[in-house]
Amino acid sequence: MLGHPVAENPIDRMFDAVYGHYGLPWQFWKNDIATEADLALAVKALRPLGFRGMGITVPWKVAVIPLLDEVDDDVKAIGAANYLTIENGRLIGHNNDGKGVVKAIEKVTPLAGQRVVMLGAGGAGRAMAVELAWAGVAQLTLVTRRQEQGEEVAATVTRASGVPAVWQPWQGEVAVPAGTTLLMNATHLGCAPKLEPVPLQWATVDPTCTVVDVITNPRITPFLATARERGCPVVDGVEMLVQLAMQIFQRWTGITPEEAVFQRAVAEALGEALGES
Repeated sequence: MLGHPVAENPIDRMFDAVYGHYGLPWQFWKNDIATEADLALAVKALRPLGFRGMGITVPWKVAVIPLLDEVDDDVKAIGAANYLTIENGRLIGHNNDGKGVVKAIEKVTPLAGQRVVMLGAGGAGRAMAVELAWAGVAQLTLVTRRQEQGEEVAATVTRASGVPAVWQPWQGEVAVPAGTTLLMNATHLGCAPKLEPVPLQWATVDPTCTVVDVITNPRITPFLATARERGCPVVDGVEMLVQLAMQIFQRWTGITPEEAVFQRAVAEALGEALGES
């Protein structure tokens, strides 16, 4: 995986455990790539170093695209890639960030007709926004500090899906619009080790609203802990990671994995007992 930072992400331990389960002599390497110049060097080295694929995480999901030989239709629609395959010497970009989110959320609540507020709209957020729209949500509000980013992603969502999407400026503590039925944190606020709180006016969040966090470590972030205290149904980032990782694993190896194998692997990677949440 190429990204910055990557140290706290449990994805390498999870993948390595699953590779071992299926008897594959493979390893998942995390690479902390701090600059765009280093990203170009790293991508160029993938073929001669013999990689079969590569995960792409923040902040490089958009910047990696011009460095590739080809991208799939999802990347063309979304404008970001979260993993690569190397096929006949060609680097091909794919995006299943949003597909993992959709599967995880629909384990808790149907997406059709939901009125969604998303905090943040970076490389992962834009993919999730488009996939949520494709899954049938009624409306999306994107809350970002940068107007240009928020309006560009909102336009991408509507262009790709026809679902109305609007930008809301992130100023101080976010007030969630009335009628919101699904609230998602797509920022890095709450990630270990800092565990920063998401600045939010929790009184504006209805207890029936489903609350989603993309953070994978810890599983229950301060954001989700507060949502639980209010009685909101929650979806954690680890469940999303499992769903998208299963799809990537199958694409890289040709093996259809059992979900229980991935769930056990990620629980062990996070130092949890299986089933703990």
